[in-house]
Amino acid sequence: MSNIFKALSDPTRQQVLELLRQKPMSAGEIGEHFTFSQPTMSAHLSVLKQADLVQTEKIGKQVFYRLKLTVLEDAILSLSKTFGLSQSQTSTTSSSTSAKEADQ
Repeated sequence: MSNIFKALSDPTRQQVLELLRQKPMSAGEIGEHFTFSQPTMSAHLSVLKQADLVQTEKIGKQVFYRLKLTVLEDAILSLSKTFGLSQSQTSTTSSSTSAKEADQ
């Protein structure tokens, strides 16, 4: 579980996951959204893969990445149980946060 939170703790990896929410992408497509080198991008993708947050598929010479939501959902559920939050409390908190953000 700690490797999941380590992977999620980095803003770049969070951005990669946001991109993958839209659609599966090749490493090159993901890299186009960032200004750092290909080896740095590979390192970030490797951390996400080790945390089992992404699934890879090699097609020809390209590697495509797909978000694995079930692992992320399990991590969130585990975290909410750790802090004693029920699903209804989580939904209520998220709704009130959204309402506050809309007011601003």
